[in-house]
Amino acid sequence: MPTMIMVLNGPNLNLLGSREPETYGTLTLPEIGSMSKDHAAKLGFDIDFRQSNHEGTLVDWIQEGGDSAHGIILNAGAYTHTSIAIRDAIAAIKTPVIEVHLSNVFAREAFRHHSCISEVSEGVICGFGATGYVLAIDAIASMLRA
Repeated sequence: MPTMIMVLNGPNLNLLGSREPETYGTLTLPEIGSMSKDHAAKLGFDIDFRQSNHEGTLVDWIQEGGDSAHGIILNAGAYTHTSIAIRDAIAAIKTPVIEVHLSNVFAREAFRHHSCISEVSEGVICGFGATGYVLAIDAIASMLRA
């Protein structure tokens, strides 16, 4: 059975490519998904790449990943700053979670400087655009091989 990494994306990330490209870049979410799958395949991993605008769906997927995934990469979008439910879902599982953001949230509005999920995640990658997903795959690969 291949090693599987879930990549979960939150609200408005389905609009990537057209939404504020000066902040989030010009790649679409499907392009980031393809890039992630290609990189993971080189390392011998499968990617399950998903997006939802709904908080409860993300909670369900995190719980599912706790049972089926070897690692989770989570770009929770705006829910990063507000969702205790997502924080609690991460805390309830043993699967390692890497928090990812396309933009440098600390160089943006003050409300983006706080993350509800950082303290229950293995690590945070922000500000590297779509490359952050590749870095997160590498981080999970490193943790799994340790």
